Amino acid sequence: CWMPVLEGKIPLKAHVHRVDDIYTAIRIAKEFGLSMTLDHCSEGHLIAEDLAKEGFPAIVGPDLSSRSKIEVQNMAFKTAGVLHEAGVLVAITTDHPVSLIQSLPICAGLAVKSGLPLEEGLRAITCNPARICRVFDRVGSLEPGKDADIAIFTGNPMETFTRTMCTIINGKIVYRDTGF
Repeated sequence: CWMPVLEGKIPLKAHVHRVDDIYTAIRIAKEFGLSMTLDHCSEGHLIAEDLAKEGFPAIVGPDLSSRSKIEVQNMAFKTAGVLHEAGVLVAITTDHPVSLIQSLPICAGLAVKSGLPLEEGLRAITCNPARICRVFDRVGSLEPGKDADIAIFTGNPMETFTRTMCTIINGKIVYRDTGF
């Protein structure tokens, strides 16, 4: 099961929260020449410049969860913005079911409120995860030749009062809010 990771076909998924864990994962990835994602990266905002130099993407979150464990005491919605500003490719996760997937747009909105640029908030839940997962040639943005699952909203999907008007998957409407 490790061969695709060791051969560089898929990235190592490093579950890291604290600075020391992040640096350890980077050391191991560099030692073995591995591609890697920094999953959670809770204290990434404390070492953002170093992370940018290393070039590994960060999948930040779940920031809506409790801070009951010592390793998540410094978790903050500002992490995504600080990492982006430093030059790190950032995606946002809810780590479903830790926080429900339905709260992903809210998490992105809270990251925007805490400093992530608005467009980057949208990218952090669309094209950036597709890039990190190496499937951007198929999904993550609306372009000719890509899979085109589409959600149409009444406004900015990262705002709590925005409603989904319609969802289209594989060219078929699978949801329509009849209140419109």
